[in-house]
Amino acid sequence: MAKKRPQTQAKRPQLTDAEIPVVGAREPCPCGSGRRYKACHGRAAAHAATELVQRPFEGLPGECDWIALRELVPAATVELKLRDELPEDVPSVTLVTVLPMAWPALRRDDGSVLLGLQNDTASGDISRDLADTLQRALTAEPGTAVQGRRAPADGPRLQDLLDPEGAFEPVVHSGFEFWVPDAENATPEVAASLERANAAAIPTVKLQGVDAAYWCETPEKNHLRWVMPHSEERLLDALARLHAAGQSTLGEGTRLVGSFRAHGLTVPVWDLPSDVRAEDVEKPAAEFAERLAAALASDAPLTTDERRARGGLTNRQVTLS
Repeated sequence: MAKKRPQTQAKRPQLTDAEIPVVGAREPCPCGSGRRYKACHGRAAAHAATELVQRPFEGLPGECDWIALRELVPAATVELKLRDELPEDVPSVTLVTVLPMAWPALRRDDGSVLLGLQNDTASGDISRDLADTLQRALTAEPGTAVQGRRAPADGPRLQDLLDPEGAFEPVVHSGFEFWVPDAENATPEVAASLERANAAAIPTVKLQGVDAAYWCETPEKNHLRWVMPHSEERLLDALARLHAAGQSTLGEGTRLVGSFRAHGLTVPVWDLPSDVRAEDVEKPAAEFAERLAAALASDAPLTTDERRARGGLTNRQVTLS
């Protein structure tokens, strides 16, 4: 009997991970492994899309203010500067805290772009989702809203699109009139929507003497919420030193009550009497910033009272994101 010839198979071209196209989860993986896409190269793509980025705004100018506008401030706008020149038909790009109907972005009739910050995102990286929305808004038809979607796992982030030297200067508004170019002549439907949104907004003021500190007014008492760039452990130690020494207040009747944890940074919160306005805490906040800097510079072990104060602050910490 003649010997059977060993059959030879043509070698499949070797593809890099970047060259593997995205297909349906149950389809064969294009890499030729014989496995379904979701069990092969789709697994890494799915992980990249859902992995939580703890500090999505890290590296952007004004990281603390990005967090404040995302979590704390009802109505604010910021003019954004991109690394590249804007398309000729896009006069400006403005970050806004929120848009009508929770739209991710809006291309106005004049071609300008409004990018909404306070939206649910489809992946674990807010920065990548916002960058994807921004890119699509730049090419959307004027007068249309941009809908949300899951951004490609290898897509750019805000850090790739925005000018790293561009200033980030929030303008806090008392209402949402920035939604429309001419609020006084808005249609009855738009006017009613504006009235409802304005009625629900908590009065908020950004302090001028320190970074990323926001006064807000509530029915029972006022508050100061201050997003700080320091590492959480180091900041809690410093706050505990000041609290144990009776130096953590912002004046008579004020009290450091705890902190939020938001997007990788810590946000200490003070209760203020209802008659204390934003201008009243400008000087006390600046003086507190000096005391905090000195406490942050200390490497001494915490005393018993300071450890007790730290435990109290930790127990009153709430995670927003």
